[in-house]
Amino acid sequence: MSPSTPAPLPALPTRRLGATGPITSVLGLGAMGMSDLYGPADEAESIATVHAALDAGVTLIDTGDFYGMGHNELLIHDALRGRDRESVQISVKFGAQRGPDGAWLGYDASPAATKTALAYTLRRLRTDHVDIYRPARLDPAVPIEETVGAIAELVKAGYVRHIGLSEVGAATLRRAAAVHPISDLQIEYSLLSRSLEAEVLPAARELGIGVTAYGVLSRGLLSGHWSAGRELAGTDFRGHSPRFQGDNLTRNLDLVEQLRRIAEAKGATVAQVAIAWVASRGEDIVPLVGARRRERLDEALGALRVQLDPADLAAIEAAVPAGAAAGERYAAAQMAHLDSEQ
Repeated sequence: MSPSTPAPLPALPTRRLGATGPITSVLGLGAMGMSDLYGPADEAESIATVHAALDAGVTLIDTGDFYGMGHNELLIHDALRGRDRESVQISVKFGAQRGPDGAWLGYDASPAATKTALAYTLRRLRTDHVDIYRPARLDPAVPIEETVGAIAELVKAGYVRHIGLSEVGAATLRRAAAVHPISDLQIEYSLLSRSLEAEVLPAARELGIGVTAYGVLSRGLLSGHWSAGRELAGTDFRGHSPRFQGDNLTRNLDLVEQLRRIAEAKGATVAQVAIAWVASRGEDIVPLVGARRRERLDEALGALRVQLDPADLAAIEAAVPAGAAAGERYAAAQMAHLDSEQ
């Protein structure tokens, strides 16, 4: 092996999702971009990327029944064909309503809709259970107790193994946990998105609820590969995201360059340092990486080689302090749907 060849990765470490959740790999794979919202994707490369993740020891795959209106679940089924189902944890979000043109029509997490959505998910995945099932957002028309109660019935029936939540606040976490144990909260967490640290993360820890952190590269901003002149496909929602617009983008990319200097001193990439930072925030946090191609997956897995000591963490904090991001993580209309931000 030449001196420039990275050392092979050891077997992936594991973490437990909360006090009652499953044991998963320290990194999970978020599959959304393989079907939706980030522009066109190569299906064959997507499946190859899932295979590469499984072969590397990734056990947690996150999807949503509304990613490509079922396409993502069908893709995951194809990718898992011939694999040991019990060696993989599939996490599924539901509740988002979409039209045939892809338009967003609201949320429905009523008990009947919850059970109907799972029935279709099980059929698309060709499996008899989902490992973690969660509403994608809090449905303002349905008390969280009713949604969690419906999933609890599915747990009792054997169709679901663990209940998760997504983008809810501390009070909702407490109400939900009073009905049934919650394995984990899925929520955006990155150097540019740290609002959960004030109330949501302490509440999750108080309740023994783990965190699956998505958006660890802030939709690509923290990848180290983004450029100000990058053209986006019309179906790429980042074209409407405040952090990717005008002066906001310029300021955010300046933060990335600050981080790049730290990464280069560590012999790492910006993305690897950003992922390693999220992983360093606690043993109860599992970062989800949204790699759509094998080379991006390899880079993300390389974050496990990055050891951040106290001096590194202090330098990162100085370079990208909490609240430094320019622009909200979603447009105003979407932010209004986030119970976690209220």
